Amino acid sequence: MIRMIAAGLAWTGRHGTAALAVSIFIGMAVPALSAYLRPYLTVAVFSLLTLAFLRVDQHAIKMRLRRPTLLIAALVWMMLGAPFLTYLVIEFAGLSDYGSDLVLALYISTAAPPVMAAPAFIYLLGLDGTLSLALCVAAMILTPLTAPVIGELMLGAALPLSVGGLATQLSMLLAGAFLISLAIRKLAGQERLSRSLLHISGLNVLLLLFFAIAAMDGVAASFANKPLFTLGLTSLTFLLAFIQIALCLILFAPASREDAYAIAHTCGTRNMGLMVAALGGTLPEFTWLWFAVGQFPIYTLPLVLKPFVRVFCRLNAKTVTQQT
Repeated sequence: MIRMIAAGLAWTGRHGTAALAVSIFIGMAVPALSAYLRPYLTVAVFSLLTLAFLRVDQHAIKMRLRRPTLLIAALVWMMLGAPFLTYLVIEFAGLSDYGSDLVLALYISTAAPPVMAAPAFIYLLGLDGTLSLALCVAAMILTPLTAPVIGELMLGAALPLSVGGLATQLSMLLAGAFLISLAIRKLAGQERLSRSLLHISGLNVLLLLFFAIAAMDGVAASFANKPLFTLGLTSLTFLLAFIQIALCLILFAPASREDAYAIAHTCGTRNMGLMVAALGGTLPEFTWLWFAVGQFPIYTLPLVLKPFVRVFCRLNAKTVTQQT
C-alpha cells in the first residue's frame, strides 16, 4: 500500500501540471465539495507553505544572492511599489466610493507575496526559475512587515484585523510552516529528501488541487445567477495580473528578458490564499468571489502566456547573439 501511494505521488508530481489547470473547474463542477472543503482552506495554505519551504533549493538562492541588486529592486517593487501604486489608483479613481469590499479585494491582490508555485510555472515555460524562487522566499519573509502597513494605508479602520493582529497571524503561519519544514529536513536528511522530490511535488499538486476546489465555493452559483457580473469580475482579475506583468516587463527591461519575465510572472501571481488564511478564512461575499475567480489567472497564465514567452525570449536570444 505504501509503495502504491508513493508511486501515485511520483506520477502526480510528473504529470500534475495539467491537473492544476483543470482543478479550478473541478471545484465549479462539484459545488458541494467546494463548500465542504472551504473551512479547511487555512489548513491547505499552511500545508502548502510547509512544502514550499521544504522544497526550497538553498544552493539556487545562494547563487542569486551573490548578485542581489536585481533581486532587491524586484522585491521593493513587488512588496511596496505595486501596492502603493494600487493605493494611488484607488484614491485618484475614487474606487473607495464603491465600498471597502472592492478595496479589500485589490489589497489582497497586490500586497500578498507571490504564490510559491511561481518558480514551477516558470520552469514549465522552459525558463530559469531560480530568480523567481529567491523572490518568493524573500517576499514571504517580508510579508508580515509590509502587508499590515499597506493594509492600514488602503483600508484603515475597514481592515478586518488590526495591523498588529494581521502581522501576528502572518508571522505565525510563516514561522510555523518554516519550523515544521526544518524539523522534517532534520529527521529525513537531505539525501532522502532529494530522492523524494517527485513525491513531494505530487503531494504539492494534491494540496493545490484541494486548495483550488475549496476556493471555488460559491463560484458556480455566481456564474449561474449573475453570469455577466461574474465573467466581468473574472476578466478584471486577469486584467490586474496582466497589468502587473506588463509593468514589471517595462520596469525591468534593462535586465535580461528571461529575468524580466521571471520577475513579471512572479509579481502577477499573488498568494491571496495566504492573506485569506491570515484574515481567518472569512471575507465579505464580493471579496471572496474576487479571491475565488482570481485563481483562474494564477492557474492558467502559464498556458496562456507560453507562446508569448517563446517569442519574447527568442528575440532576446537573437539580440544577445547579434551583440556578441
